Amino acid sequence: MILEESGAGTAPDLQRSEPPEVLSEQRAHQIAEDASAVVREIATIVEGKEEVARIAVLVLLAGGHLLIEDIPGVGKTMLAKSLSAALGADRHRIQFTPDLLPGDVTGASVFNQASGEFEFRPGAVFTQILLADEINRASPKTQSALLEAMEERQVSVDGTTYALAEPFMVVATANPVEMEGTYRLPEAQRDRFLAQTSMGYPVASAEARMLEAQAGPVAEGDREVVDAVRRRTSPERIAAQVRAVRSVYASPVILQYVVRLAEATRSHPQVTLGASPRAAVHLVRAAKANAALAARTFVTPQDIADVIFPVWRHRLHLTPQALSRGASAGELVDQVLRSTPQT
Repeated sequence: MILEESGAGTAPDLQRSEPPEVLSEQRAHQIAEDASAVVREIATIVEGKEEVARIAVLVLLAGGHLLIEDIPGVGKTMLAKSLSAALGADRHRIQFTPDLLPGDVTGASVFNQASGEFEFRPGAVFTQILLADEINRASPKTQSALLEAMEERQVSVDGTTYALAEPFMVVATANPVEMEGTYRLPEAQRDRFLAQTSMGYPVASAEARMLEAQAGPVAEGDREVVDAVRRRTSPERIAAQVRAVRSVYASPVILQYVVRLAEATRSHPQVTLGASPRAAVHLVRAAKANAALAARTFVTPQDIADVIFPVWRHRLHLTPQALSRGASAGELVDQVLRSTPQT
């Protein structure tokens, strides 16, 4: 009764909130133009892989992280370097090895004899684009050092929490062929990657252009071919666009559709581990980024279909019977997509 008589402080008033801001069409066009420029710039170095470059930019705008699983020598590292160069962003590279320690990733407190106190020395994770090269060669303990950074954009060392820069994106590479000396990525780690993709071999014409560019002379003052990549935007601009993409409108119908898709993977007879709630969140974020790349301010079912494979394919665990029959996670995602009603 007291709450009902208190005027502005009533319980219903406390529950009211302002409607969320929706991305404007002008801002959507701006995001699409900037993203297209970055993709084109990456394509000047990573020949014939515009779709992979687009996925990398999409993951960045969705505020996520990218896992690239493929054989050596197809341009995984070059893609990450070209992305950071086109953004004008800081980048660090960690070569994951069995003897790499968690402190090499996050940083550690080091005793300063001059001051008589411990000082925090930041690790390689304190950057904007982190290339985790051959992530599956490090022990699970070292791999887990990235979990907090990837999910919460912060690092906790000795009871102190340090915020990471914006934007922050992990581009991890893994070799799925050579298993000797590697560790399987923990499921908690795989689930934190918004998307997984592969490079594949380039077509003959693109490979010929790549040979000409990367085996030819390097411009004076450049150390490698990626130094020729031109900056197309700025980290500050991208960080603002990452926040703006979250304002792309996803209707209740779209959200319910994603829930049905997730439930379908969990109840599928050939799946032992379906899409997690985090996977559903990542799917919606990726769909919003896909809409923004098309200069749209709202999500459609086609956006879901466009991104569901790279976003969910690496998260599903198949039953031994399904694996023995040669089934793949991609095929099951396709089954779920075709059999789940949109409304």
